[in-house]
Amino acid sequence: MTIRVLLADDQALLRATFRILIDSCDDMEVVAEATDGAEAVDLTRLHHPDLVLMDIRMPGTDGLTATSAICADPDLSSTRVLILTTFEIDEYVAQALRSGASGFLGKDVTADALLAGIRTVAAGDSLLSPGATRTLITRFLTAPGLGTRLAASDDLAALTTREREVMIWVAEGHSNDEIAEKLFVSPLTVRTHVHRAMTKLGARDRAQLVVMAYQTGLAQALPPGTA
Repeated sequence: MTIRVLLADDQALLRATFRILIDSCDDMEVVAEATDGAEAVDLTRLHHPDLVLMDIRMPGTDGLTATSAICADPDLSSTRVLILTTFEIDEYVAQALRSGASGFLGKDVTADALLAGIRTVAAGDSLLSPGATRTLITRFLTAPGLGTRLAASDDLAALTTREREVMIWVAEGHSNDEIAEKLFVSPLTVRTHVHRAMTKLGARDRAQLVVMAYQTGLAQALPPGTA
């Protein structure tokens, strides 16, 4: 199955570079290019790509506004948004995650990491830069005024004890393999727990599950100034 990608970036050279890289892969193709957020939303509604590779800082309608519009559209529920940004530890990225983006990468990402990231997000998993995940979430997602609350503590009643435990590990930025090692179970078992928790809580993807963990208090924020 070919992963259909839409590129949204105001830099023509960067878009051309990404197009060449993505189109060189047998399992993915670029279906459209947008120069700002408004065009990204319009083209996403037209082409229904599997994934939008979205820059945040663009003239006119920015990538954050575009991400919110795409993720809030029921007709685009199968489209994932992967944020590309120069500023990985950034409140705008945090709000993008709350709005439904499935993850983010720095613009200095390697070619192999970018392609792997596209495949990861298109498969329905989240992609949060490993070194930044916990700091990003704890500094910004727990702060007031950064988007819609996705879950309340009462919603956790639907989860089993193991699902809650796995959800905490996910919120701290651990991969399925890492969680499996800690819990002495298989990665497939962890993946099953993650997907069951997502289904019960109505999470769009793994990234929203992380947001919910902190919003409900299941995962705790770090003290200010703690990395």
